[in-house]
This record gives sequence, C-alpha cells and structure tokens, in this order.
Amino acid sequence: MRTPLIAAGFAAAFTAGLLASHLIPHADAQQGPAPLTPQIVNLFTMTDEQIGNLVPNTDLRSRTLVATPDGTVAVQSGNVFRHFHSNTDEIQLILQGEGSFWLGGQEHQIKPGDLIVIPRGTPHAGSRATTGRFRALAIKLPPQLAGDTHAAPN
Repeated sequence: MRTPLIAAGFAAAFTAGLLASHLIPHADAQQGPAPLTPQIVNLFTMTDEQIGNLVPNTDLRSRTLVATPDGTVAVQSGNVFRHFHSNTDEIQLILQGEGSFWLGGQEHQIKPGDLIVIPRGTPHAGSRATTGRFRALAIKLPPQLAGDTHAAPN
C-alpha cells in the first residue's frame, strides 16, 4: 500500500518541479549581448583612452566592439603576459606596432598587416614592441569566458 503512495508522491513532486521551472525565472539567467547596430569605427584614430583603462596587472587596454553569442571583436592596445585560452580560438590582425610575438613555442617578428591565428590551447603574447605600441583587432570564437586566460610556462 505504501509503494503506490510513494510513487504518486514522486510523480506529484516531479510535475510540480516542471511547472515551477516554466513559471519562475531562473536566478542565473543572463541577457544575451545587445543587438548589433550599424556603425563605422576607425581603429587608427582611436586613442588608448578611448580603447579603455589598463586591464589590471597588464599593459593591455581592450574595448569590445562587437559581441554575439558566436564570437567577439575587440580592439586591443599594449601587451600581455604569455598565456593561452582553453575554450576560445583567437585571430589577431596587427594594426600598429612592430616587434616580437610569441606563438606556441616560437618568437616571431610581426608588423602591421600580419594576421595571427591562435588555436585554443596555444600559448601566445606580444613580447617586445620595437616601434610604437602593439594595437590589434582581436576576434574570439566562441566568446572568451571569464577565467579562460591561463598563464603559460616560459
């Protein structure tokens, strides 16, 4: 006699849970990125101050220009420590600055116009700008999650 009562209780609790999940908003629900708007942004005339404040503990400024569920586009100025992203592929187009860039285990010379393809898990960093500051257009696919910048061994 108790088994049918217990089964009915579980069924009622399950049904109540399903109804509540559709009626009550989730506490962790986040709104998606703002819809894209038509715009023209001149990356060459943008000042470092317009790009943004320095990221803590770095020489990097970054400003997100486009954010979608599938990827982000940002302009970056400066330099960061050698690091990698576990869950994000990155593509950088160098706009300004010449110098060395670490990609994987090798140091490469870069200049404006260079396109750098950085698959997830690949250590990378600008290391020494010989002329000006590095400025790059950075595309991240999918968008980089918080906490997905990991220091790479030297």
